[in-house]
Amino acid sequence: MAPGWLAPPGTELADRVAAVVLAVDGDIALHGGVFGETATYLPGRRVPGVRLSQEATDIHLTLAYGRPIAPTVRQVRAAVAAEVTGPVNITVEDLAPPGTDPHTADQAGASAAHRRRRPAGDG
Repeated sequence: MAPGWLAPPGTELADRVAAVVLAVDGDIALHGGVFGETATYLPGRRVPGVRLSQEATDIHLTLAYGRPIAPTVRQVRAAVAAEVTGPVNITVEDLAPPGTDPHTADQAGASAAHRRRRPAGDG
């Protein structure tokens, strides 16, 4: 393996990284980004919220509202760093409203945002 390369393409490293992120205590979900662009693409599927590259590992998250952001980011970074080499970049994409499951918050938020943007009389 070349230095800095995380794993051969097609391995389950992205799945392991996703699992350690979701195992961090608290309400955390992986977030694919505004257009679903943050993902690792594997044969026949993708792992949203985890992007592996030779340069770094990018993790995009949705957190439950009220969850302390900085300590959560530190916990996620430490968990992921145990699985990969190189820098681990964490982006908190969204906060799930109180009482909402963070795993469905981005879909609910997108639907609400769409309803707000729709012109009056469109119906």
